[in-house]
Amino acid sequence: MAAAPAGPRLSEGEEEDGEGGERPAPRLSAAAMARMERNRRRALALRQARLAARPYPAAGGARAAPPPPPPKVVDTGGGFLLEEEEEEDGGGDQQRQKPGAAENIVHLPAPVLEFDYLICGDCGKEFMDSYLMQHFDWATCDNCRDPEDKHKLITRTEAKEEYLLKDCDLDKREPILRFIVKKNPHNSRWGDMKLYLKLQVIKRSLEVWGSEESLQEARELRLSNREKMKQKKFDKKVKELRRAVRSSLWKKGASIHEHEYGPEENIDEDTYKKTCTICGHELTYEKM
Repeated sequence: MAAAPAGPRLSEGEEEDGEGGERPAPRLSAAAMARMERNRRRALALRQARLAARPYPAAGGARAAPPPPPPKVVDTGGGFLLEEEEEEDGGGDQQRQKPGAAENIVHLPAPVLEFDYLICGDCGKEFMDSYLMQHFDWATCDNCRDPEDKHKLITRTEAKEEYLLKDCDLDKREPILRFIVKKNPHNSRWGDMKLYLKLQVIKRSLEVWGSEESLQEARELRLSNREKMKQKKFDKKVKELRRAVRSSLWKKGASIHEHEYGPEENIDEDTYKKTCTICGHELTYEKM
């Protein structure tokens, strides 16, 4: 009889795992396991950094809790890593707090601050903040504010026209006047309006012109100059109109005269003449 074929030989340290069993996977070395652990921790740290930079909302609209910080790792130098254990107070072993658990936060008492209260210029009472103080640095409380009369706001154009201020007086002269910006009520597509506090504009105009009398004289002088300019423009238009009328009459009188001749007269045998009944011009001609 022929001998049965010999089966595959097993290497040392390997055993058959029953009939038709597979060979067990080879075990990884300590260095390979340490490298895999470092790569896993590095990927976890990168993922936590991305979530901290751009956190995603949790289901239900609530914001997800931030991920716990990565544990501290100590390289032993023997091919593997160890997690550094936190130091506990006292001799007893305290369990590490789980991620997401509530922490006992102790709030320190707030320091006592002494506020510098402002004095209202109208009623003399102390106040913390107000609309005029916030936007125009004007010490008046909200209770004394009168936006319709005393604390009225005017536009930049009104400040320049009525109080004879220039751009440098509003923008460069110290202290620079504060203003608020609002949409133009006539047309939203136009430029925004700059609104100034009327009291501050009056004070600035007195600083520029010196007194109310000087300001009034400057207003009257500007008004008279405007009237003179209007009169000059009107006289110029009248002069141009007269010139246009005169030129049209002159052209009409200088038109070509058309003769109107009377009956012809026989001067000679073959010579005839006609006389214009308007200007007396004589036209002499011959008939063949």
